[in-house]
Amino acid sequence: MSNQLPKGNKHATNKRRKFRKSNDDNATQNDLIFGLHAIQAALELPVSRVTEIYLADERHDARADTLINAAKQHSISLKKVDRDQLDEMAPDARHQGAIARCTPLKELDETDLFKLVEQLGDGDTAALLLILDGVQDPHNLGACLRTAEAAGAHAVIAPKDRASGLTSTAMKVSSGSAERLPFIQVTNLARVLRELQQLGVWLVGTSGDSESTLFEADLKGPLAVILGAEGRGIRRLTREHCDQVIYIPMQGGAESLNVSVAAGVCLFEAARQRSL
Repeated sequence: MSNQLPKGNKHATNKRRKFRKSNDDNATQNDLIFGLHAIQAALELPVSRVTEIYLADERHDARADTLINAAKQHSISLKKVDRDQLDEMAPDARHQGAIARCTPLKELDETDLFKLVEQLGDGDTAALLLILDGVQDPHNLGACLRTAEAAGAHAVIAPKDRASGLTSTAMKVSSGSAERLPFIQVTNLARVLRELQQLGVWLVGTSGDSESTLFEADLKGPLAVILGAEGRGIRRLTREHCDQVIYIPMQGGAESLNVSVAAGVCLFEAARQRSL
């Protein structure tokens, strides 16, 4: 599961094109990808959704050449523009001198999630899901997507309200994982948790005040690991739907981990147990 630009300005005297600005951190649009690595990852998919690429005319390095060659191989238009135009397209973003216009990713919902879980069954390919309960920082969402893919998770789920969507920032931080790993936003997380339980998925929440550690939990079989928002943790209603609540034992003076780090610890422990 994965996610064009209007034709060039016909007026030759107009050297500056005007681009639509977007509030990247608050919008859920993902029709822009910025950053050389993120664009390259999108081009490496069997069917790329990239339709046009803008490259800073000041870039004459090996990474830029690689992007140019990839665009040629896919017959994708690449335009050299000045950096000011890129800054206008992605205000306050670290675009590294490259932005791609794309067709939007297909929006996935509860129906897609339940079909996926049913297809995976309860054998060696049993579902491994990451559920983010209200993570609002797109950087953290992108990092969680990257971590989840690396651990072998099958999907990342998040509520639509009061949570980050797949913004361009999240796409960039995911380093291509958002292109390959299903990201599913749901309207009612509590209802989805109940449905997952009916499908045989074991729900494991995380909380610092739990009495059971991650390493004591049985994480084999269909599983969803649930992590909460930065600083607040999982919500009360979400916790009430969990089959088990665990904590990550830590040493030293650290009181908590970044949500993407915690996701990595939990998912890789689940992957380790499932491989035994």
